[in-house]
Amino acid sequence: MLMRTDPFREFDRLAQQVLGSTARPSAMPMDAYRSGDDFLVHFDLPGIDPETIELDVERNVLNIRAERRSPAPEDAELLVAERPTGTFTRQLFLGETLDTDRIDASYEAGVLTLRIPVAEQAKPRRIEISGGTGDRKQISG
Repeated sequence: MLMRTDPFREFDRLAQQVLGSTARPSAMPMDAYRSGDDFLVHFDLPGIDPETIELDVERNVLNIRAERRSPAPEDAELLVAERPTGTFTRQLFLGETLDTDRIDASYEAGVLTLRIPVAEQAKPRRIEISGGTGDRKQISG
């Protein structure tokens, strides 16, 4: 129901095997799971101003964009700059069984949480079947 794409994943895996280290750390790591009738996705975005986070859905593709600015003034002399800055993006391909019109997003303690409900038409339901004798039976679908 939830598909993830990362065109550089195979390059990273190969680089890790050859060089023994990760070529590029993921700037927007995520966890995704289903809980009841919702899919939940958590993105680690520490140090991100919530005003810079943009979410949009187009044809079941969810785009996430966030920007982390350097806290140092432009004229400062940087001694160490290990924390990534700039614009980070991620795409998730959502299955047809998810209700993209009712996505709920919240940001707390550096974690962006998306709650994506399962579409009503994708939920299991009971269907009545009438027999030739007029008896009606219910079958779970």
